[in-house]
Order: sequence, then structure tokens, then C-alpha cells
Amino acid sequence: MTATFRRATAADAPLIHQLLCEMAAEEAMQIQGSAALLRQHGFGPSPRFTVVLAEDPAPLGLLIYFPEYSTWRGSLGLYVQDLFLRPPARGRGLGRAILAAAVKDADWTPAFVTLMVSRKNANGRAFYDALGFTQRDITDPLILTGEGLAALMTP
Repeated sequence: MTATFRRATAADAPLIHQLLCEMAAEEAMQIQGSAALLRQHGFGPSPRFTVVLAEDPAPLGLLIYFPEYSTWRGSLGLYVQDLFLRPPARGRGLGRAILAAAVKDADWTPAFVTLMVSRKNANGRAFYDALGFTQRDITDPLILTGEGLAALMTP
């Protein structure tokens, strides 16, 4: 399977949303966002992320990334928020290729690439291990939302 990779545009927001919904469904989850929010946050006046699409010419998958600065490393890296390939596109080298396309697409030279993978995703872990990814450090990701976030913002 030959694929091409391109940076998504605002017109791709519905496709990006569809691919994210497919990714979430594989985890028995649902995303809370919408194509309109993707368009606003990714393609508005201050884009907060970039999307690389894989096509053949039909859509095969996506990778969403943004810059990450490491104070410990003193350098700028690339954080992969989401990497998803539709099942027929898997096992053909496209995961590695879309990662490389994202690194090349960035408007900076990333000194490292960071991502998270589910502890339950054995295939994903094997894929990242084969590429040379290692555990970043001994920390666990934490998140603050809802009432906790509201309370933080209250004087």
C-alpha cells in the first residue's frame, strides 16, 4: 500500500473528527469534541495542534501533534497526541511513515518525540518498542478537570 502524507486543512475537520471517532470506538470510548471545535482549535487564528493525514487516496489515518518544550533537556520536541490508522492500513509500515512525516512537517527540528500509549495496547507498545521508544521517566500523567479545575480558578 502506497500512501501520501499531507498537512490537514480546516476543510478536513469533519474527516479528522470521523477518524477520531473510529479511534475512540476501538477503545469503547467516545470523544466529546466536534468537527467545529477541531476547526476552531486547530485551524483558527492561533492553531494549538497540527494534523498529518495519510491517504492512498482514500483516508487511511492521522497523526495529531504539537510542540513540547522540555526544561530538563533544554530543547523542543514533538508531542504526538493521537496516532490512528484504520485497520486495513496497519502492519504495512505506515505508522513509522506517518511519525516521520510529522517530524518533517513540524516548523522546528524536534529533538525528541513524546507520546502516550495505553497499558492495554500490546500491539501499540510492541510497535513503539520496535521503533526505539522508551519510558520517558518515572512519572504518571495526571489531569485536573471539572469541579477540581473550577475550584482552582476560584479565588
